[in-house]
Amino acid sequence: MITPVILCGGSGTRLWPLSRKSYPKQFSKLIGDQSLFQMSASRVSGDGYARPLVLTNSDFRFIVTEQLAELGIDPGAVLIEPEGRNTGPAILAAAVYLLAQNSEAMMLVLPSDHNVPDAEHFAATVQKGKHAAHAGDLVTFGIQPTRPETGYGYLELEEQSVDGAAVKLRRFVEKPDMAAAQKMLDAGTYLWNGGIFLFKAQAIVDAFMAHKPVLMDPVKRAVEDAKTDLGFLRLAPEPWARAEDISIDFAVMEHAPNLSGVPFDGDWSDLGDWDSVWREAIRDEQGLVTSGAAIGIDCKNTLLRSEAAGMEIVGIGLEDIIAIAMPDAVLVAHKDRAQDVKLAVDSLKHKNASQAVQHPRDHRPWGSFECLFMGQRFQVKRIVVKPGGVLSLQSHVHRSEHWIVVEGTAKVTIGDEIKLVGENQSVYIPVGDKHRMENPGKVPMVLIEVQTGSYLGEDDITRYEDVYARD
Repeated sequence: MITPVILCGGSGTRLWPLSRKSYPKQFSKLIGDQSLFQMSASRVSGDGYARPLVLTNSDFRFIVTEQLAELGIDPGAVLIEPEGRNTGPAILAAAVYLLAQNSEAMMLVLPSDHNVPDAEHFAATVQKGKHAAHAGDLVTFGIQPTRPETGYGYLELEEQSVDGAAVKLRRFVEKPDMAAAQKMLDAGTYLWNGGIFLFKAQAIVDAFMAHKPVLMDPVKRAVEDAKTDLGFLRLAPEPWARAEDISIDFAVMEHAPNLSGVPFDGDWSDLGDWDSVWREAIRDEQGLVTSGAAIGIDCKNTLLRSEAAGMEIVGIGLEDIIAIAMPDAVLVAHKDRAQDVKLAVDSLKHKNASQAVQHPRDHRPWGSFECLFMGQRFQVKRIVVKPGGVLSLQSHVHRSEHWIVVEGTAKVTIGDEIKLVGENQSVYIPVGDKHRMENPGKVPMVLIEVQTGSYLGEDDITRYEDVYARD
């Protein structure tokens, strides 16, 4: 059995404004009706695979379990990283954890945000790397290049693979310029580095011991001293903070002699920017891609996407343009500048704009909320509470709240009083009163919240009880 290890961190700034630090691209439905994370988990489930191990951070832990539950996938373990330390420590932590469960553990490491439409072909490719992995090799899966690409790193094989079999891997190559990329494409022995690996847990631990031993103690300590929290495993923060921030490539792969490469020649994309989303989407005869409430008139090779309810985006006479509309931000860029979207994020951070990192819909373990309108001394929110969802018992110093239920039934606590509030009913929460909202029903509960007061920030909250054990 192969244990999938799904790496689920990152911020995805090049897909702003849809992808942001608070809700990165792997959780969004960029292609099709599943998120990229769900597509990745589905790709490595079923025969031959054990339950997946997921590495993520505290903010995403409930999103991970919720999206897996929608697929009927039960995670084997969800390891919570106290802070991002890159792929080196993350993969080593997974290996140490799996070794404690099974000395013969075999692990398939993959990112959570790639698009691979043909799951069967991917599974067959993984099988071609099993023999080399069983023999102790560190197997990496490279993508058969289809064009001279300067945005990816490369893998150089010692020889061309026959029928997709594993062959010895000579070296890792950093992102090239266009001339070098063309030479590598012509040579036929180079693959794009897809960041997908297969090896025995013991083999990768041995590789870290040989090539990056300084990581062993802090990572091992972080796993051994980890604490269970609501079914998650929180890595110990003190030793984890001492682990070097380094990628698996730099830490081990560029130094290990026991490397094999397996080519994957199916459709693949890391969806690293909006141009790659355009490439993967269904286009009309003029190369136009529309999503959501979007209309293109006489547009060529253009992507128009609206993620804002009630907002129509219309393009006329556009060519090679990307236009993405969100409720709180709009991006318009030339396709040739797709890699530079991160510059927009940097500019917004410089002016302290919340749109740089905060998604308009704030996802919480109990559901989500989004701001509909903010004025001076008041704010209007739409709140959705999942069936069985319970907000913390809390109070506010600077604001009062009005709740109007528009769908479902809310169970509301205000002080010592508990009551049910149905559709078209409302309730008022004075400043300072302890209160709680929960959904006792079997369908989502939706309400409109109107806040009024001198300060409306999310940090004006005192929690007394929280079933999700948040700080």
